[in-house]
Amino acid sequence: MRNLIAAVERIDPLTVSGRVAAVNGLLIEVRGGLTRLSVGARAEVERRGAEPLAAEVVGFRETRALLMPFGPVEGVSPGAEIRIQPEGAAVRPTKAWLGRIVDAFGNPIDGKGPLPHGIAPYSLRAPPPPAHARGRVGERLDLGVRSMNAFTTTCRGQRLGIFAGSGVGKSVLLSMLAREATCDAVVVGLIGERGREVREFIEETLGEAGLKRAIVVVATSDEPALKRRQAAYMTLALAEFLRDQDMEVLCLMDSVTRFAMAQREIGLAAGEPPTTKGYTPTVFTELPKLLERAGPGPIRPDGTTAGPITGLFTVLVDGDDHNEPIADAVRGILDGHIVMERAIAERGRFPAINVLKSISRTMPGCQTPLEREVVTNARQTLAAYANMEELIRIGAYRAGSDPQLDRAIRLNPALEQFLAQDKDEFTSLQDGFDRLAEIVSDAA
Repeated sequence: MRNLIAAVERIDPLTVSGRVAAVNGLLIEVRGGLTRLSVGARAEVERRGAEPLAAEVVGFRETRALLMPFGPVEGVSPGAEIRIQPEGAAVRPTKAWLGRIVDAFGNPIDGKGPLPHGIAPYSLRAPPPPAHARGRVGERLDLGVRSMNAFTTTCRGQRLGIFAGSGVGKSVLLSMLAREATCDAVVVGLIGERGREVREFIEETLGEAGLKRAIVVVATSDEPALKRRQAAYMTLALAEFLRDQDMEVLCLMDSVTRFAMAQREIGLAAGEPPTTKGYTPTVFTELPKLLERAGPGPIRPDGTTAGPITGLFTVLVDGDDHNEPIADAVRGILDGHIVMERAIAERGRFPAINVLKSISRTMPGCQTPLEREVVTNARQTLAAYANMEELIRIGAYRAGSDPQLDRAIRLNPALEQFLAQDKDEFTSLQDGFDRLAEIVSDAA
């Protein structure tokens, strides 16, 4: 009955419509109905011989509104009617969505039947909680990956970026986190993924155990830019719903770069000027709006705090350049970064994380004094070996010249073995520190 009442209340007695004036590339120009239109508003465009086409207002030009469709424009004709939808883009999820796979509109695409709809709407483009009205990061989160647990210890409500080129193992690392991280629910956003990899990621990489407590949002690379961008917003909206149910949420998004590329396509089509590497100004405006939605939950009027959203966002660095515009912008927004390197992957060590270049901004405060000492010792040992690695490999270093380097050479095989981890292997936070302490304490 409550669902029925909510549905009746959403009915708008006033129907506002417009007409198609022109179609230019990806844009549909509309005349009429401007009093009810605003940027971000939704509409339906009538098509000949096809279902109505969903579209979104992305800008205005003189007396016309500029709409970008969520699908192909075939069948759209001059003068076609456009019905303006009164309700903004929102989703009404429930906990029954856990274990399901949805598209950018929240429609199920896993063949398991329809999804129930909740009462409260969650806006896809909700603003982040105010800075003064949200909690602080919580206790440490056990990610199950020992290299991250030890060298980039993560707290509940923290946001980290995973920076890597293509084919270095980002998706496998995300699946390890989705299966093993200590949290109540996981929301996975696959933004701009290759179509053939989606099912492989869900069935093999993520697995049945990982999917059971997860909601997966999918928008493949062949779908329109507007749909790819909305999938990212849908991912955060679902995470916010689960957070408001007092659940500890892990939000995984692959990748922020493809979200930025989708926003670039939309901006260029709407007439925005391109800036660095063709990215439009709105790309760098939308990035913090999206990423800041993750983090500690807002403080409620009764003094309690909603569950945290721990965010791990992958960044596909262009040409392995970790200083390209999107990587640079995201690194400045998030609370730390994990750097994955192709050279490490090429020598067969996975996950291919360069711990010397990776940083968690909650460290060292989230570690005990003993743990800080162990991690500092391990970092110094790894750095000493990395600085002289080329000389060591060609046999130019003479043993006994530097005691610290001699120790680094002796401990390097054990440290490399510690950093390597099979995708089905789990190591708890405490076990990881104990194992690392045992390695660096070897002074023989």
